[in-house]
Amino acid sequence: MTEQQFNLTVLISGNGSNLQALIDACASGTLPNTRITHVISNRKAAYGLERATRASIPTTYHNLVAYKKKHPDNTDTARAQYDADLANIILTSTPRPDLIVCAGWMHIVTASFLTPMAEAGIKIINLHPALPGEFAGAGAIERAWKAGHEQGLKRTGVMIHEVIAEVDAGEAVVTQEVELREGESLEALEERMHGVEHGLIVEGTRRVLEGRGKERGSR
Repeated sequence: MTEQQFNLTVLISGNGSNLQALIDACASGTLPNTRITHVISNRKAAYGLERATRASIPTTYHNLVAYKKKHPDNTDTARAQYDADLANIILTSTPRPDLIVCAGWMHIVTASFLTPMAEAGIKIINLHPALPGEFAGAGAIERAWKAGHEQGLKRTGVMIHEVIAEVDAGEAVVTQEVELREGESLEALEERMHGVEHGLIVEGTRRVLEGRGKERGSR
């Protein structure tokens, strides 16, 4: 019996350290029978694009600015068209992904993206540096750090969750708590959080693909 192969599309916006964790996991077999077949960035200068190129992974640059220029008075229309085109880029790529992983993707997707993905049966997961129901949106690590200093919060965390229309509110795939240490700098907390992220994004991806494999096997 041929082992199942899984294809990933990874969406990035920046340095790509979490993308690198996925690249390394595919290479080492931590993510068995899995390969990243496409990396998409919404920022041209994202270093993650260089990481993908070094790993011989095809890349696409897809930026929102042109859509905003086309619809200067209607941001919603601009975002909807951007997201529809993003969906089309993914759906027309070969091979199609079994899973889309948002790894530091700084763009809130709309129904124009989510609906075509759902219709195609492609799951989407996201890494967010907070626990479910806490610190949704941007700046989560800094907001948790401030809450630790100002309100006595003792812990924050990282989660991998399914992507839905509501920001950072999809069902959690896996979570891990991170202690907030008294007197620790924001930079030190960020470094510890990133270390957790690198492990958790691999584990979350593995769990979802494992579920996808069981779905295939039951058909």
